[in-house]
Amino acid sequence: MVFRETTQARLKVLLLIVVVIAGAALAVWFIEKRNRAQLQASASEHAAQSGGGSISTTLPATPLPSPTPDASSTLSTTPTPQVATVMPGAATPTPEGLQPPAQNPSNVESFVGTLKLIVPVAGVRSDQLLDTFSDARSEGRVHDAIDIPAPAGTPVLATADGEIVRLFQSERGGTTIYQLSADRRLIYYYAHLQRYADGLAAGKFARQGEVIGYVGDTGNAGAGNFHLHFSIAVVSDPKRYWEGTNINPYPLLRR
Repeated sequence: MVFRETTQARLKVLLLIVVVIAGAALAVWFIEKRNRAQLQASASEHAAQSGGGSISTTLPATPLPSPTPDASSTLSTTPTPQVATVMPGAATPTPEGLQPPAQNPSNVESFVGTLKLIVPVAGVRSDQLLDTFSDARSEGRVHDAIDIPAPAGTPVLATADGEIVRLFQSERGGTTIYQLSADRRLIYYYAHLQRYADGLAAGKFARQGEVIGYVGDTGNAGAGNFHLHFSIAVVSDPKRYWEGTNINPYPLLRR
């Protein structure tokens, strides 16, 4: 009797163990199946987003809106010239990427008020001057200077302070003087002189009003046509004083 009870108790314990093991195995199987399902769903979703795999997404055809033309599509193939309006006395526009000069060489007005010049011939008043800057000369040349008539031997004066950079005997200009302005931007040119003032030499700094020569008719002035040929040029390199751009001395001496 005791043996039978013991055997039954062992069977119950064994059965309980089997049930527990089976339940645990079933739980493990269920968890693995769920994880595989989740992994497959994730893989399918990734393939659909990246355009790969066997999943295709078909969207209904939606008509695209007509593109709105921008400003460039409405431009004509032929560019329209831009016209700049420049008021009198206003600065001339300068193309982009280029730096403007300190003064516009062709604009005499830019020097008015900044240059304090005197008439370079003794005894001649500013109201006696004539504007011959644009007059024609031989060989198709333009004068680019003014002529100041005066008797032979009339003192020629330095129109402003500046260094005498060269004394030169020219075929056209005759006895000439090149004077560099004190700011080294301008060349004053005196031509057709009878002679130089005593002691004048290249390198001398002449003061405004100082006698530097005398009126004559040398060069191509013509015998007996006594006058001073006077010009002003803007230079970018003081050492190349002969390459300047001429400006009209007349308005600068008439102020």
